[in-house]
Amino acid sequence: MPLTEVDRADTSASGRPGSTRAFFLRLHFYAGVLVGPFLLVAAVTGGLYAVAPTIEQWMYRDHLQAQTAGPSLPIADQVRAAQRARPDLAAVAVRPGESGLTTQVLFADPILEQSRRAVFVDPASGELQGDLAVYGSVNALPVRAWLSGLHRNLNLGEPGRLYSELAASWLWVVVLGGLYLWIGRYLRGRGRNRLLTVDRSATGRRRTLNWHGATGIWIATGLLFLSATGLTWSAYAGANVDKLRAALSWSTPAVSVSLTGSEGAEHDPDPHAGHGHGATAPSVPVVPTAPRVGELNRVLDTARAAGLGGPVEIAIPADTTTAFTVAQTRQPWVMSTNTVAVDGATGAVTDASWFADWPLAAKLAAWGIQLHMGTLFGLPNQLALLALAGALVAVIVGGYRMWWQRRPDRMRVGRPPRRGALAALAPGAAVAVLAAAALVGWFIPLLGLSLAGFVAADVAVGLLRRTV
Repeated sequence: MPLTEVDRADTSASGRPGSTRAFFLRLHFYAGVLVGPFLLVAAVTGGLYAVAPTIEQWMYRDHLQAQTAGPSLPIADQVRAAQRARPDLAAVAVRPGESGLTTQVLFADPILEQSRRAVFVDPASGELQGDLAVYGSVNALPVRAWLSGLHRNLNLGEPGRLYSELAASWLWVVVLGGLYLWIGRYLRGRGRNRLLTVDRSATGRRRTLNWHGATGIWIATGLLFLSATGLTWSAYAGANVDKLRAALSWSTPAVSVSLTGSEGAEHDPDPHAGHGHGATAPSVPVVPTAPRVGELNRVLDTARAAGLGGPVEIAIPADTTTAFTVAQTRQPWVMSTNTVAVDGATGAVTDASWFADWPLAAKLAAWGIQLHMGTLFGLPNQLALLALAGALVAVIVGGYRMWWQRRPDRMRVGRPPRRGALAALAPGAAVAVLAAAALVGWFIPLLGLSLAGFVAADVAVGLLRRTV
């Protein structure tokens, strides 16, 4: 049979025809079979987390929606009302209520781990509407925090976090391998195969393959985005991403909160710190202090005059050598967040971080974080993520079904692609693959370690079969 143009491109002087395709087929198969369960769990939990902001607004509407109409009391008076309810705790921040929402006064509570306690105050009447633990700088309420932990680590703590990092580490590999195979199949077919639609006349495994490939190519871009943004929150690859951002001056700018000119006192508005996936709240004092609450009105007026509109969070310092920080909170359809530091005694702006001045990479990271969390574009963003998660589940299930349909008899599972794919590559291509695997494995450690484990197991199985 004469070689097609794709086959010729897949052949070198010493590589066998179709060797590149065979390599990607074996890689895609083993990655899909072995990592598929992790991806499936990540897709289901991620879909639930995507709609968590809407669930949160409905479940806690009695806390979030103000009961009284009318002009708001001074913000300092609202904070004092909350302090009277919790005199045992330190008020460390406040989110003034706007557009019918309650004001959230945030307290450091030593009995809560990685969270703060929010007391909800009706801005017009000063009446309290309950209190709840809130998590991260996004102030996730309990149900959203629980769904966040489920997606991030199955609510098992740091050990469980390895599952989500493994899923994010392999997702892009599975997607790119699938794209190569599906597009190559389309090109080899010279128009007989479909690329973006399903051939409904196909039956059996071929029909399953059609659904698997067509759905996969439609969602590929979204999956690559989720993999890239998910890795930025991971424990090991995320640390390397942070080092790379710092080396390239791509980090999110921070404002200095020191009023004495000393170094090191900064408020960091990094969007990663606000991720609901287990992000910790900013460091806060645990001893009740309240002497600076009276300066809140001046601080808020200064921030508004400086140009900070919309919902904000004001961090209350514990001493007079530290400035207040006023940061715009992330809201749907709002593409920028600014932060200013204010001297509460004088009302002067001592430092500022304007989103327009951020490095482009920091802006992209901020937008990517919000898009991944389903908060950048509100409900449409959440529904799109939910649909993407559902499509990924369908693709994974379809992949396992194809494996089952490939079985030689009813008593066995499907056959894997033939061994020897790496050895069949041209020497130069094989060296390039090994070098790329080593580099990527170093930067994404869980990918490298699991890949090494897959290869070791595959070699062991091959040796065992030769001796049997």
